[in-house]
Amino acid sequence: MRKISASELGAFSYCRRAWWYAHTGEKSENQPEMELGNQVHHVHARQVKQSLLLQWLGVGLVLAGVILLLWSLL
Repeated sequence: MRKISASELGAFSYCRRAWWYAHTGEKSENQPEMELGNQVHHVHARQVKQSLLLQWLGVGLVLAGVILLLWSLL
């Protein structure tokens, strides 16, 4: 008897057809749409990473400004 993982149960409860495709090796009929969705997700992930980097850069610049201001007052 095959063990069923929690993630497999989650995938099945979320979308039975997607679970079936994953376990039979069959290709979904909407491959172009799925590929477009993957590309959109990759672009979004890159934008999120860039925004976090810019956010940290902004915090660093503000801290550098405060340090320079305090140093100039001494």
